[in-house]
Amino acid sequence: MIYLVRHGEAAASWGQHPDPGLSVQGRQQAEEVAGKLQAMNISKALTSPMARCQETAEPFAAQSGLNLVIEPTVIEIPTPPGLSDRVSWLRALMAGTWSETPELVQSWHAALLRTIHGLSDDTVVFTHFIAINAVVGALENKPEVTVFRPNYCSVTVLEKVNDGLKLVARGESLETKVL
Repeated sequence: MIYLVRHGEAAASWGQHPDPGLSVQGRQQAEEVAGKLQAMNISKALTSPMARCQETAEPFAAQSGLNLVIEPTVIEIPTPPGLSDRVSWLRALMAGTWSETPELVQSWHAALLRTIHGLSDDTVVFTHFIAINAVVGALENKPEVTVFRPNYCSVTVLEKVNDGLKLVARGESLETKVL
């Protein structure tokens, strides 16, 4: 199995800070998901380079003894340079389809999917809301950018099958505030 974990609650919103760490509640969520992940047979742990993902992964790494590998392709969705209003841009993007996104985003999307498809079994990936949506949408053949709303520290489960992946379970979904 491959486990995609959304990071815990960040200390600042996406529009307020380019790379916030976790809030106090986010750190508690990270501890709780680390305990849940211990029950799974995980042999490799990858994380986005973003602070909130690394901080979410740290309790799991400490409990499991696994080294965290920084994987740049599972990072947060890139924004075009020079945007004055990142929040409005992301809201519009989230309401659209992947084919409507800028080339920068489409390149990120393709690289993310290649990475996830190339993972070995028993890998956990600490990543982001849109990244998880990109993977789930691709596996469900849905063109929308947002296909569900993974909660903080939710775990989406994928299974390696023949030459591809199958969605086993979406992570817990709540109407969390993304922006």
